Amino acid sequence: MRTLVIETATAACSVALIEDGVVIAREHVVVGRGHAERLVPMIAALPDNGRADAILVDCGPGSFTGVRVGLAAARGLGIGWGVPVSGYSSLASIAAAALAEAPGDAIVAVLDGGHGEVFQQAFDADLIADGPAVSRKPADAVAALRGRRVVGQGLARLRTVDAALPESSRLPDAAYVMLLPEALRTLPPAPLYGRAPDAVPSVRA
Repeated sequence: MRTLVIETATAACSVALIEDGVVIAREHVVVGRGHAERLVPMIAALPDNGRADAILVDCGPGSFTGVRVGLAAARGLGIGWGVPVSGYSSLASIAAAALAEAPGDAIVAVLDGGHGEVFQQAFDADLIADGPAVSRKPADAVAALRGRRVVGQGLARLRTVDAALPESSRLPDAAYVMLLPEALRTLPPAPLYGRAPDAVPSVRA
């Protein structure tokens, strides 16, 4: 089975074509903005124009615009190809990648949430979340770590409160999504905002 993975929820824009658990093609760039302009050419550059039996898309939390760009593309391709579309979480994906590199106990994933805040969610060693993703001010996010290992691009904000925290620029990468357990890569393809969005226009395929 071939799966197209789309990642546009954060500053990264990445795509991967995965067949029977093996990455056969991928591209990952940090663009900040401009996901809408980059995504379609990146998909078209994949083998068979990215054609797959299923589509996985990052539903957030992350950039409101980026989340909508990815969902719109995934839904449109899903309809055009007649294939199922599922979602995954940006925070779970960076936690899974970090645990695959260095297994351990609980881990907290943090990503830049805008408005001076970070999106934060904690997971145990089996990637079971201890609660929903939330948006917090850096000081509150640092207090919520409670000594647990932390990973993610949002660490830059947390280090303004606690410079002893590790540096990290880890962002979600479409190529690593299959590290997630099945339950975390079969979410409904709907936005996971982490906080109430400033504005939520309709996403139409």
